[in-house]
Amino acid sequence: QVRLVDSGGGLVQAGDSLRLSCTVSGLSISFSRYTVGWFRQAPGKERDLVAAILYSSTTMYTDSVRGRFAISRDNAKNTVYLQMNSLKSEDAAVYFCAAGYHMLPARVRDPNEYDYWGQGTQVTVSS
Repeated sequence: QVRLVDSGGGLVQAGDSLRLSCTVSGLSISFSRYTVGWFRQAPGKERDLVAAILYSSTTMYTDSVRGRFAISRDNAKNTVYLQMNSLKSEDAAVYFCAAGYHMLPARVRDPNEYDYWGQGTQVTVSS
């Protein structure tokens, strides 16, 4: 059974930093072959891609976080990290990690293209 555990959320002040982690277990294919994305969903809004790291280690970011957030992966630990710096109130949401096998870059932004999802971790930013 594939399981994604995302963690690291919390309550911070604007300008602070957080690091989210997504650890994957139960895969029958090497984790290194998976693209992992971080999505976020605020109340009443759609689930949108924040950042993704492809199996090739190419990274992608939504414009609003580029330069503030950094996604990385440690294939030996089956884990992807999202370092979030200079947090703003508009970054507050539930953050979900998701994994998809050998995804093409053009499909990375579509949540329906991912095979597995974490349970979500809440990020709250006070101004």
